[in-house]
Amino acid sequence: MTTSLNRRTFLQTLAATAATASILSDSIAGQAPKYKMGLQLFSIRDAMENDLTGTLKKVSAIGYQDTETYGFDPSQVSYYGLKAGEFRKLLEQNNLITTSGHYNFSEFLHKPDDEVKRYVDQCIKGARELGQKYITWPWLQPEYRTMDSFRALVKKLNMIGEQVTKAGVGFAYHNHDFEFTDHNGEHGYDLVMRETDPKNVKLQIDLYWVMHSSKLSPGELFRQQPGRFVMWHIKDMHKVSRDYTELGNGSIDYTTILPDASLSGLQYYYLEQGGNFAVNSMQSVADSAAFFKNNLERYLG
Repeated sequence: MTTSLNRRTFLQTLAATAATASILSDSIAGQAPKYKMGLQLFSIRDAMENDLTGTLKKVSAIGYQDTETYGFDPSQVSYYGLKAGEFRKLLEQNNLITTSGHYNFSEFLHKPDDEVKRYVDQCIKGARELGQKYITWPWLQPEYRTMDSFRALVKKLNMIGEQVTKAGVGFAYHNHDFEFTDHNGEHGYDLVMRETDPKNVKLQIDLYWVMHSSKLSPGELFRQQPGRFVMWHIKDMHKVSRDYTELGNGSIDYTTILPDASLSGLQYYYLEQGGNFAVNSMQSVADSAAFFKNNLERYLG
C-alpha cells in the first residue's frame, strides 16, 4: 500500500510539475518584448513632410511603438512645424512615444560656450515636453572631421553632457563612418570614448556604420566600455554596394550582435534606413519591421 501510494504521489507530482512548466512556458512565450520597437523618423522624412499625421498613423499600424525625432526649431521649441506639446499629443493619439531626438549640434561646434548653452536649454525644454529620455548629438559636418575638430568636439560633449544631465535628461553621441577614419594612427571615436565622461556622455552606436568602417566589431567596442552604449541604430548593408538596405536583404548578421544588448547597456533601439529604398521609404520601414519581428527580436534578451 505504501509503495502504491508513493508511486501515485510521485506521478501526481510529476504531472503537476509538467503542467506548471507548460503554463510558465506559455507565459514566457507570451511576454511582451523587453524593448519597444523604435524607428528613426529620418528614414521616412519624405513621407513626414508630405503627410505628418497620416504617416505617424501608418508607422503605428506597422508595429512601431517608439520613435526618434530629427530636426528641431529652438526658437519655437517645435518639431515638424508643431509645438512640442502638440507633437507629443499626435504621437500619443497613435500609441507612439519618442525616447530620443537628434538635435542640430554640429553647427555649434566652434561657437562660444554661452551660445551653445542657450541652444541646449531649448533642446532640454523640447525633450522634456516630448518625454524624451535622451538628447543626441548626431552628426559632424564634413569640414569638421579632423582630429583638431574631434578635440574640440569632446570638450563640447562634456560641457553639454553635464548641462543636460543636471536637467534630468540623458545625453549621447551618435557615430557615422568618419569617426573610424585613420588620422596618422588616431581615430575620432577613440578620442570620444577616451576623453568624454561616461556618466554624462553616453553612446548611441550606429551598428551599420561600425560594420561598414570600423576595424572593431560592435562586441569588441562594447567590451571596451560595457554599459555605455545605451542606444542602437539597426540597419542593414547591401551585399554589393554596401549602401543601406532593408533588414534581411543585406550582409550584417544581427543574430551575432543583438545578444550583446545587456553587455552594451542597451535601453532603446531604432530601426533606420537613410536611403536606397527598394520601393519607397514607407515600404522599406514596413519590410524591415516585419523581418525584425519575425527573425531578430527574440535575440534581444
